[in-house]
Amino acid sequence: MFIKNKQALDTMRVAGKLLAEIFENVSSVIQPGRSTASIDAWIEQQLVQRNLISQSKGYKGYRHVSCISVNNVVVHGVPSENIILKLGDYVKVDVCAAWNSYCADMARGFIVGSVSDEKVQHLMMVAAQALDKGIAQAVVGNRLFDISAAIQQHVEQFGYGIVRDFAGHGIGKRMHENPDVPNFGTAGTGMRLVEGMTFAIEPMITQGSYEVFVDKDGWTVKTKDGSLAAHVENTIAITQHGPEILTRP
Repeated sequence: MFIKNKQALDTMRVAGKLLAEIFENVSSVIQPGRSTASIDAWIEQQLVQRNLISQSKGYKGYRHVSCISVNNVVVHGVPSENIILKLGDYVKVDVCAAWNSYCADMARGFIVGSVSDEKVQHLMMVAAQALDKGIAQAVVGNRLFDISAAIQQHVEQFGYGIVRDFAGHGIGKRMHENPDVPNFGTAGTGMRLVEGMTFAIEPMITQGSYEVFVDKDGWTVKTKDGSLAAHVENTIAITQHGPEILTRP
């Protein structure tokens, strides 16, 4: 865990702003008939244009700048020419990139086409609300698992599952820094939060069981029961004025 000074935070603000700009436009390429590989290629072009350096490409042999997870894939979906989007698909896009050596990490969900199931919309809404609830607890003096407990409490009241095997994390010069930030936990426990901490907070929730498995490619994480999964993520900083979302335009 690394406390960031003003210069580091200013750099992360730029990284977050530039990454958020890409997410503002990515929906234009999430269309029926597009492969997830073609979306990844578009994202790579956008990163290059902004002098952002992908943190996933080359990480443990991973060959892409994004993870694109469709329907029952929770996270770490590998872009492929063989995965073709269809109307109604629920697509989660996750990108981590660095600007001047400091990282920002962000994920959002999108529905392919203009029509979607109300149940999918509700799952997406609850995930987004849970992210907001977690971020609201990222204040000086609180405990780390206050974030986790707020996410868990909000999600479970709707009967959704919370993935236990993957978590948010610290972030800075590296994509993954200590500590892990789980999406479940006991309020009032964990390390004390102080000014200058930076986290990637990312609820991962399911319509059914929270149990997941890693597919044979070694990356793709799917729900065991085949239920739909939602994932949303922001990079935030803890400041004396409260939590600051860094991944915004």
